[in-house]
Amino acid sequence: MYQENYEELKKVVAEDAVIINISKHRKPDGTFNLEQNLTTWNRAVKRFNVMPLWPQGETPNWDDRDPLQIEPSVIFVPAQNTAEKRGTIIVACGGGFESRTGCEGFNVARYFADAGFNTAILTYRLKPYSRKDCLDDMQRAIRLIRNKKDELNVTDKIVCMGFSAGGMLSGNAATRFDYGHKESEDPIERESCRPDGAVIGYGAFAFAGLPGGFFVDPFSDKIRNPFFATKDELIYYSPEVSVSRETPPMFIWQTNSDDPRNSFTLGQALTAMGIPFEMHLFPEGVHGIALADGHNDLASDIPQVHKWAELCTGWLNNIL
Repeated sequence: MYQENYEELKKVVAEDAVIINISKHRKPDGTFNLEQNLTTWNRAVKRFNVMPLWPQGETPNWDDRDPLQIEPSVIFVPAQNTAEKRGTIIVACGGGFESRTGCEGFNVARYFADAGFNTAILTYRLKPYSRKDCLDDMQRAIRLIRNKKDELNVTDKIVCMGFSAGGMLSGNAATRFDYGHKESEDPIERESCRPDGAVIGYGAFAFAGLPGGFFVDPFSDKIRNPFFATKDELIYYSPEVSVSRETPPMFIWQTNSDDPRNSFTLGQALTAMGIPFEMHLFPEGVHGIALADGHNDLASDIPQVHKWAELCTGWLNNIL
C-alpha cells in the first residue's frame, strides 16, 4: 500500500501537480487565491493512501470552521534504493500558517525518499486554527509513526523537516515536546513526541531573540506580528528562547534574503546549550524556493542553493 504512495508521488512531482506559479497566486482584484491554493493541495492528497492523525471525528478541537481544510494527516512514503531499516522524515510545508506551498511538501518528500529515507508529508491545520493546533498535529504525527513503526517497517527515529511556517513548526517540535503520556488510554499518546532532529529551511525566525526583526518590538506588549495573538504566545513559539539541553540536533539553512541573523540567533542559542547543529546560508535566492531546482512556485533554479539537500542527506545519515 505504501509503495503505491511512492509511485503516485512520482506522478505528482512529474506533473508539477502541486505547483502554482506565482503569477497565478492572486485573483483579478489582487487578493490571494486561497481557495485555489488549498484545493490544489487537497486534490493531491486524495491521490494517496492517507493516515489520519486521529480517527475520523476525534481530532481535538476540529470543527467545520473552514470547509477548505481537510483533517490533519500524513502520507507515508517508504524509503527507496535501500534495504536498510531507517527512521522517518516528517515534511511540513510552509504558507504562513494560512496556505500550503506544495513543492515544500510533495517535491521535497520525493527527493528524500529517493535518497533512502522514509518520508511522511504532513497536512497540519492552518488559520483560523491556532498555533497550538498546528503543534498538536506535528506532535501527533511523531507519536503516530512511532506507534506504527512495526507496521511501517521503520525505526522509531524521527526528524521534523519544514520550510517557512513549516520550519517554524519543526523548530517548535524540537523545543516543545514531552516523552509521552503514560497514563493515557490511547497507546499513540503514550509515545514520546520528541524528534531526534529538526531540519529548518528558511524558518529560523527569531521573533523574540532578534530585536526589531519581522514586526517585533521587544520592548512593547503590542503585537504587530501576524503569526501571534499575544507577546506571551510569541515568546512561547520562538524556538531560540526554548532551547534546552534536551533539544535534538538541527540542520538550518536559508538564503540571505530572509536575514541570516535569524539563523545566527537560533545557532547562538543552540551553541549555548551545547546542541550540535549544521548551518548553511546562501547569498542567492529568495523565500519559498524549496529544492531550488526550478520546480517551485517561483520557477527558481539555483544549483548552488539546491546543494542544501545533498548536504542535508549527509547530515541525516548520522541521525536516521
